Amino acid sequence: MVSTELEVAPLTGAQKAAVLLLQVGQENAAKVLGHLRPAEIEELTAEILRLRSVSPEVAGVVLEEFHSMIASPLRGGLGGLDYAQSLLEGALGADGAAEVLGRVAEAAVVQPFQFLHQADPQQILTFLTGEHPQTIALVVAHLRPDQASMILGGLSSEMQADIALRIATMEATSSEYVRLVEDVVQRRTSTVLQAKTNTAVGGVQPLVDIINRADRGTERSILEGLAAKDAALAEEIRGLMFVFEDITTLDDRAIQLVLRGVETADLATALKGVTETVRDKILKNVSERARENLLDEIELMGPVRMSAVEESQQKVVAIIRQLEESGQIVLTRGGDDDFVA
Repeated sequence: MVSTELEVAPLTGAQKAAVLLLQVGQENAAKVLGHLRPAEIEELTAEILRLRSVSPEVAGVVLEEFHSMIASPLRGGLGGLDYAQSLLEGALGADGAAEVLGRVAEAAVVQPFQFLHQADPQQILTFLTGEHPQTIALVVAHLRPDQASMILGGLSSEMQADIALRIATMEATSSEYVRLVEDVVQRRTSTVLQAKTNTAVGGVQPLVDIINRADRGTERSILEGLAAKDAALAEEIRGLMFVFEDITTLDDRAIQLVLRGVETADLATALKGVTETVRDKILKNVSERARENLLDEIELMGPVRMSAVEESQQKVVAIIRQLEESGQIVLTRGGDDDFVA
């Protein structure tokens, strides 16, 4: 983190509060934080982390504004991680302090290739075409999962498997190498953002996040190609993913919650060609009237393209993931517990 000293200039409210806390001592500052809301504590912690030192001039401006009575000459204050940690531990305890500092630190980190996060995935794909697979893997691993899945979907099946394998087996990469690649990408994409450094984000979980947001065709292509190269790794990834067929692992209450957000037409299409186990699990959790309507819908629609079936199944899976993210259902992967409503 870059060392920062405030100038005597207009300050934000959070900056003023942080400067004030640096002047009153850890014990008093901790008492003040104890009366604040969690969001306010996080905001002040972020400002304290940015303030490695505060000049007497700035302290004077802030203290005068708060009409503080100073009996001794104005002094500077030391901020930084140690002060913030001690201050927070006094207000929240060790665990609470660690949680707040973790969230603040995570928010403060600027990830490599962040300048691409708002870019059109198709433009990124065009740029990456012809690049070395390891370079593609490094860039894709740092993109938003939705961008990465679209880019993988635009690659050949062979290339998808190659990139997937490289992402899953990618180890921590030196900041210097990441910065070098990022600098090249920035120059070649005509960006003007300053390059940042950080270790590479790779491993199985980032790949799972990417695949989970890909269409079923891309998902199947990646997993089949990956299985041909490393069967054990492919199986590990499958165990961390949730696909439509896994709906049978949800309990009845969770399934009913999911089905409330699914259109009948989408559900009927999603059930075309599935196993009896999957179909029975769904039909078990709808009313008798809804079951009859659903079966009629399936029969009347006739043959359906596989791409349409997969699209509808993806819609159902998306609802499941939304419910998981909102905390309405808990998804535990890897063969432990089933879903809990």
